[in-house]
Amino acid sequence: MAPSLDSPPRKKRANINRVRKILHGVQREDSDDELGDEDLPWEWIYSPEPGAVDSAIADRGGSKVGARMGQFNVGIGDCVLIKGEGLQGEAYVGMICEFEEEGGIEDGGGPEMMANVMWFSTEFEVKNREKKRMDYLPNELYLNPSYNSIPLPSINGRAKVLSPRKYNQEYPNGVQKRSKEYGKVFICRRGCNPRTATYTPEFVWEEFWKGRDTDIAAVGEMVYNGTKVVKRRENRPVGQGARKPKRRKASDEDAPRTPSKKRKTSTLTTPTRRTPGSVSKKYTTPTHKRIVVKKPLLFTPLSTRTLSPGTHLSTPYALARHRLHVSTLPPSLPCREAEFTEVYTHLSAAIAEGTGSCIYISGTPGTGKTATVREVISQLQYLVALEELDDFTFVEINGMKVTDPHQAYSLLWEAIKGDRVSPSQALGLLESEFSTPSPRRVPCVVLMDELDQLVTRGQGVMYNFFNWPGGRYSRLIVLAVANTMDLPERTLSNKISSRLGLTRITFPGYTHSQLMTIIQSRLSGVPGNIVDPDAVQFASRKVAAVSGDARRALDICRRAVEIVEYSSSKEGDEQAPPSPSKRKGGGGLKAGGRVTIAVVKQAIQEATSSPLQMFLKTTCLSSKIFITALLLRNRRSGVGEGVLRDVLDEAERIVRMQGVAEEELGGGPRVGGIEAAVKGLVESGVLSVEKRGGGGGRVRFLVGEEEVKAALREDPDVGGVVGR
Repeated sequence: MAPSLDSPPRKKRANINRVRKILHGVQREDSDDELGDEDLPWEWIYSPEPGAVDSAIADRGGSKVGARMGQFNVGIGDCVLIKGEGLQGEAYVGMICEFEEEGGIEDGGGPEMMANVMWFSTEFEVKNREKKRMDYLPNELYLNPSYNSIPLPSINGRAKVLSPRKYNQEYPNGVQKRSKEYGKVFICRRGCNPRTATYTPEFVWEEFWKGRDTDIAAVGEMVYNGTKVVKRRENRPVGQGARKPKRRKASDEDAPRTPSKKRKTSTLTTPTRRTPGSVSKKYTTPTHKRIVVKKPLLFTPLSTRTLSPGTHLSTPYALARHRLHVSTLPPSLPCREAEFTEVYTHLSAAIAEGTGSCIYISGTPGTGKTATVREVISQLQYLVALEELDDFTFVEINGMKVTDPHQAYSLLWEAIKGDRVSPSQALGLLESEFSTPSPRRVPCVVLMDELDQLVTRGQGVMYNFFNWPGGRYSRLIVLAVANTMDLPERTLSNKISSRLGLTRITFPGYTHSQLMTIIQSRLSGVPGNIVDPDAVQFASRKVAAVSGDARRALDICRRAVEIVEYSSSKEGDEQAPPSPSKRKGGGGLKAGGRVTIAVVKQAIQEATSSPLQMFLKTTCLSSKIFITALLLRNRRSGVGEGVLRDVLDEAERIVRMQGVAEEELGGGPRVGGIEAAVKGLVESGVLSVEKRGGGGGRVRFLVGEEEVKAALREDPDVGGVVGR
């Protein structure tokens, strides 16, 4: 049988159903049917006396008990539909708790008219499959203990909420699609916190909901107490004093409100001129947008080899090398307690209050910025597991790991929704997500590491990520990590650096005592006392005097352990093993097999020497003498090149002054050794020689002279001449 012309194709229906699973909202076939087609302004309804809901509209004092747009009006206690930005007219359901005005518009349009609503949630929003109830009805909603202030233009009509018994009485055959009430009638018999999957006992909706005479405070208190998780024990992270703030209880004079600090609209977005009808168009449901959901990438698992710690960590040397590796995660981060507390305090407060925030963290490389943030995140996730903190989403975006800065949009959207889309589509979806109120939004923490790698010519990526946390509904917390303290002022424009706010945390370089503490904490528990404390202090002081980089200090100590380990193996065996992985167990400690200051000096020399310096240090004596002669000629003439004949004469003077025998130079400085040395230096790319007749060719360095001086300054043969 041919498909009906009225029904969409099967493939299109499958795509729509797949996207609906992502959106989880209430589907609405008709939009603005109650509000009408005209774009009329909203007006307050004041109540000078208690209960006078239908009083005349006047611009005078009194409590706000309602709002009106044309013939449509809403009041406190009404259940309303709230426009969403999803496919096929997605909407949310909320109960109005109070009316208020927020901020002021920069173009002189006056404060924005808002309504504080208590959300209803669908069963799709309960993510915990283990605790989720499975006896939900097709059109059932759960009263949610969360609130948001929404603009009045986002209201899309009234919603009718009934108990199951009342619903079956009024609609024994269900709500028909042709009815005007289709998509507006719901069942509510429980409250639920979708983050923790905790439910209230079953209740009868009509017993406590009395329309506009409903005791809003009592309803909020009932849902909050019914869905509140009983804490198992009071937990406080190590070294921290921050606790989750207590929730403010509602009372008769104080209706439930959004637990976030009010901010003016002028700080939320870039000021734009508002045109007539712009408010209503902002919240209309777009039906022309096409959402393309990509399939997840499938990877073929590779065969892996599992190493037993008892095998590859059988010796004290191997254990020390493993613990000193920069990729090894220590049980705790020493010497960063103050920075840990500061990051933890700001981050936990933003998650608990449900507000957006932007924190800029700066410091030189190797000062523990990223490690501290990750430790804070792990502590907060532990509190979430103990049900002592609201759930949140964490995503790390490293500027060194993305080929294009715009891929940050796709990574953020995938972390929030779990779907892969293109960067351009992700940008549009994120703009809609962070500008629309939603009852199911979970705080999202974004760690933007290597921030300087995400700077683009138009600076659009930085602007969006630093502007979104200021939105009223975003609940986005951005942790920007960079190596320079003045990156916003030096690289970013004023409109971006101003959005970073005043929350800036600087990580100073480690001192030598802190580096000693870090290294000793890594070596604690290693048997044999293979590292001399004086050697640790020497390495710490050397690194602290230059950069204070903990990674450099760990690498130097790790290399020192390797030097001692391989030298000990050579003492016991005639032939050293080719690699540590092939060494058999039993390479125990031998006499003198400890890391001393001399070994650390050797490791520092290897770490600070470039391949060019290593080549110059190990080259032949003739090459060293010729290079020294060229350095002296350049110093006297002040020119970066010299005549080959003059350089050879300078080399002869150095030989006579240093007392070097001609046989050491290969048969005379001019004839044998020097000519071969110059040829070898030209082939290695150190020198460039322009050959001319009669020895008038010119020679010059192809590398930096400072690096050449650093390589030969401590040489026993020519070091005294170079250092003059």
